[in-house]
Amino acid sequence: MNLDTSLDVLHYSAFTPGTTVSEGGNPAGVLLDASALDDAAMLSVAAELGYSESAFVTARDDSRGRFRVRYFSPLAEVPFCGHATVATAVALAERIGPGEFVFDTPAGEIPVSTAADADGAVRATLTSVPTRSRPATPEELDAALAALRWESDDLDPELPPHVAFGGNDHLVLAAATRARLADLAYDFDGLAEVMRRHGWTTVQLVWRESADRFHARDPFPVGGVVEDPATGAAAAALGGYLRALGLVPEPVTIAVRQGEDMGRPSELLVGVDPADPRVRVTGRAQPIGGPR
Repeated sequence: MNLDTSLDVLHYSAFTPGTTVSEGGNPAGVLLDASALDDAAMLSVAAELGYSESAFVTARDDSRGRFRVRYFSPLAEVPFCGHATVATAVALAERIGPGEFVFDTPAGEIPVSTAADADGAVRATLTSVPTRSRPATPEELDAALAALRWESDDLDPELPPHVAFGGNDHLVLAAATRARLADLAYDFDGLAEVMRRHGWTTVQLVWRESADRFHARDPFPVGGVVEDPATGAAAAALGGYLRALGLVPEPVTIAVRQGEDMGRPSELLVGVDPADPRVRVTGRAQPIGGPR
């Protein structure tokens, strides 16, 4: 790695299911002072780190708890990233104290609430921009299934394919079985081309264990990453998807387990209210010693 050692890059794993990094989560790079970096420099740092996304605080007002944040994958800027938001919020809370923050992102204003658990670990809850969801077109679905090497019979007929938005667009496909979700061997370049064509950040593959518990996998070839172990923006989109389908008749918290099939188990708590198009995504983040 040739990362500039003068940069104060923090390394956090977000959406860890417990209090230690070894238990999983999604790593993110965090720069709490990126005011001197231009776009090319931020992209370079993200590429050197190699995480699915890194967050860059380009302006901050600690007294007001307001921060301008941008997100970069190793290949490009993304409008919003949930796990890097949680990592950044926890990093800030550990340095200036927990409380209420507002992140100004390319996707819009993201309120983030932080608080310390009884064990001292900081938990963050982000509130998404208003979500929306629409049925996937036959062309979108056919192209995605071909690149995934899935058949239409592999899908859960009770959870129709949608393109859902929670800061970014995500194609949501529900697997009929946990075994189908576990068997992921897709065409990396082919899926990346389909995603670029339609503007999807990830393809969110889910399996419904129960009404309030889902398992997820998120291929992310457009970011140069085979799979994301925890995807907060996609979790927000999933909440909006379930709301759009009328599957959330009253306020509920849905647990999403992700990363298990790649050895990085992660847990995201998704708060959905049928009266509110915004979705709240909660998780922990733990500091780690360096890049993967």
